[in-house]
Amino acid sequence: MKIGIPTSNQPRVVIVGGGFGGIEVAKNLKNSGYQVVMLDKHNYHSFQPLLYQVATSALEADSIAFPLRKIFKEYEDFYFRMAEVNDIIPEENLVISSVNEIAYDHLVIATGSQTNYMGNEGLTISSMPMKTIPEALNLRSLIFQNFEKALVISNERKRQGLMNFVIAGAGPTGVELAGALGELKSHILPKDYPELDLSMMQIYLIQSSDRVLPALSTASSEKAKRYLEKLGVNVVLNTRVLDYFGDYVQTNTGKDVVAKTLIWTAGVVGAPVKGIDAKSIVRGNRIAVDEFNRVKGHENIYAIGDVAAMISEEIPMGHPMVAPVAIQQGKNLAKNFKRVAQQKAMLPFNYLDKGAMATIGKNKAVVEIGKMKLGGAFAWYIWMFVHLMSLVGFRNRVVVFFNWTRNYFNSDRGMRLIIIPFKLSKEKRQRKKAFYDQQESTD
Repeated sequence: MKIGIPTSNQPRVVIVGGGFGGIEVAKNLKNSGYQVVMLDKHNYHSFQPLLYQVATSALEADSIAFPLRKIFKEYEDFYFRMAEVNDIIPEENLVISSVNEIAYDHLVIATGSQTNYMGNEGLTISSMPMKTIPEALNLRSLIFQNFEKALVISNERKRQGLMNFVIAGAGPTGVELAGALGELKSHILPKDYPELDLSMMQIYLIQSSDRVLPALSTASSEKAKRYLEKLGVNVVLNTRVLDYFGDYVQTNTGKDVVAKTLIWTAGVVGAPVKGIDAKSIVRGNRIAVDEFNRVKGHENIYAIGDVAAMISEEIPMGHPMVAPVAIQQGKNLAKNFKRVAQQKAMLPFNYLDKGAMATIGKNKAVVEIGKMKLGGAFAWYIWMFVHLMSLVGFRNRVVVFFNWTRNYFNSDRGMRLIIIPFKLSKEKRQRKKAFYDQQESTD
């Protein structure tokens, strides 16, 4: 017998997703006259902006994750279920999850985004994404597995492939990951693998446009590019990755790159739940919402964060798919739920852009706040402070601050562990075999 959510005299808000937007809605509905039910396939909230530091062994995975139940342990009439949402039935106000069916009065879809492989099967099968903690840990294992294999392999081309890394996409994630790999090459790997000639290791950051960090100003982009090149990163602009065949990366310029690792950070699309009318899904696989984050065509279904597209004349592409948007939309939606309970009109959402930033390594970062553009060590301190204070949980802040301080003074990375060796999942192995069998039959 499956145990359902206890009934309540208060209207029920079901939140699908425990990311930045979802937890803001729940936090701001504390003891507000609503029963809150949260569903997520993980029992923790992960701080995605620091995933690249987990992947490059600068931080432990649990220092950027926090149990969802612990966040809301003092909340009345709050319930969490670790479950995947399989479907929603708007006509019946019903969510069909992997554990049970849950009725709702208001539904909030905060499912975030997923990696966009542009429909390319080769990239989907073989490239490394970095959207979740398990994916970051897989990448960490793969990096060090490559160097362990390079120690014992005699074929020079294969050794070169193991020591090369290609990052597709020079947005904040790609730039920060490239900088972290550059620091690994300079400070860590020569100590761990003195038998290898680390000058062979090449890090390629490939970007389809004419500059890195295209969302920032040209001046900040140029500064970031210089920082990357000082760390030994090969910045390749005006180039698109066309395909990946497991041991080399094919580009549109005809200059293929020998590499056993392609890290895909070139874009994301929304991750809507099944059951939303296809007419409500717009460009980028996002759900069209009105100025109150209400899904168009529905009175009691809302979408916030990366999965939501609030399109207007001022923002024809919708808001950027970044954490501050999700956080602000979550707060505004919770405020509107309270206003509805008081029979007041809802307030439209207005995004306050507080700026953008990216770090490239120790004492190297770019920060833009309004008209102010900063670079270097001071910008790096700002970046660290903002990210440190944004972490959920006092313990996590302490652990991350300690690790950052230690890394600053001795340039060491303590988490160089291959706990679970990376290998393709059974599904991906089958897809890979089918893909290459098809390629051979076509040839």
